[in-house]
Amino acid sequence: MDGVRAWYVVTLAVTGLISLLAGPILLVAALFGPDEAGPFGPGGPYFLLVPLGPVALWALCWATGGGGRAVGAALFAPGALAVTATHLYGGAAPGGRSGSLSLAPSLLVLGLFGARWIATESRRTVGKWSGRPVPVPYRRPAGAAGPWQRLRAGGWLTDPATWRDSAWALLTGFVVLLTAAIVLFTPIALEVFGRNGSFFPLGMVYGMGLCAAPAAALWAAPPVLRIHEKAARTLLGPSRQARLAHQVSHLTRTRADTIDAGAAELRRIERDLHDGAQARLVALGMLLTVAEQLKDDPDALGPLLAEARTSSVKALAELRDLVRGIHPPVLADRGLADAVQATALDLPLPVTFTAALPGRAPAPVESAAYFAVTELLANVVKHASASHVWIEIGHSDGLLRISVTDDGRGGADPSRGTGLSGTERRLAAFDGVLAISSPSGGPTIVNLEIPCALSSPKTSSSSGTA
Repeated sequence: MDGVRAWYVVTLAVTGLISLLAGPILLVAALFGPDEAGPFGPGGPYFLLVPLGPVALWALCWATGGGGRAVGAALFAPGALAVTATHLYGGAAPGGRSGSLSLAPSLLVLGLFGARWIATESRRTVGKWSGRPVPVPYRRPAGAAGPWQRLRAGGWLTDPATWRDSAWALLTGFVVLLTAAIVLFTPIALEVFGRNGSFFPLGMVYGMGLCAAPAAALWAAPPVLRIHEKAARTLLGPSRQARLAHQVSHLTRTRADTIDAGAAELRRIERDLHDGAQARLVALGMLLTVAEQLKDDPDALGPLLAEARTSSVKALAELRDLVRGIHPPVLADRGLADAVQATALDLPLPVTFTAALPGRAPAPVESAAYFAVTELLANVVKHASASHVWIEIGHSDGLLRISVTDDGRGGADPSRGTGLSGTERRLAAFDGVLAISSPSGGPTIVNLEIPCALSSPKTSSSSGTA
């Protein structure tokens, strides 16, 4: 597979270079080329192999199931045909000087679109082959939503990423051509400049090279792909300035969400205190005042004291529930896994729970993860009509991973106000992500990932069915 991938990368590089240089080549031929077509240039009719690069690229895109990519690859056909025609005409402008002058700007625009296509395809393939996507670096001008609107607003031409795309196409194309030239002409250089005359007959050298070429290509493919990936991430990914701007925007947005969530939590606490525990404590004080007035009447005092005791028990229970809603004691004492398992035990449906955490996450991360899971479980009970829930908690590659799955009716959508969007915003404050798969008819699978380091080497693992 590495050999096929390397061939695809080389095809992209060569066709991109031809597409970008087609306009300038046609313009130079029109301005400085001969008036009439001359004999074949160097390479003669073998130069007809040039259009096979775009044809091979188009066929590869189509064969990999990318019909849309195959249509995009057709951008390279006009440039390849123009370069081939210019060569076959001995450097003369195909279609005459006026025809070439009018065609050159169109080929230049097609070359820019082709460079954008090559950059997009390179990002896609590098992300697919490596398993780590390359972020798209293009900026979106305000008020320009679609591609045509962005083009009219000058977004493509003024975007530095567009010119990095062109630089990528030129750089990779020239590297491929330079490598091919070195491989092809090194035996000739040794033949001509050897100190003691000829080393080996050139026919023997090229014959041996042709036989060894497949094995050499397979051997060179893995390091070439690694170099290609590093170069693509450097040149085709967002620039350092763009990454910093995106990070500042992300931090500003998540900070605002965190402040809003904190303010809403404070309002909830105040409301619960005012409507719950505070009201019961006021009633308790009134009962004690009445009991103090009736201290000389034991028959009337007994029921009042019993009622006061009941009110104090209820007020204490409400205060405990309120404190548990702020930060559950089991979460502080025993960690995330035990806190989630304790919550799962209270659900009115069976829960299969599995957890393996080699330590404790930071307290803010534990709190955010715990309340995210409780929100998900509340959604399952209220909306999913599920008969079973599966919860998995683990930590790997620096990520706290939590999965909540139910066999309910599915159709969960964060935009429909089920609490998922708020959970997603709260996790974003920790650079966490929430991924939902909930087709109609179920099952619903929600995965949470939060970057964090565990603070203790102690292992906390548990599993069971609640």
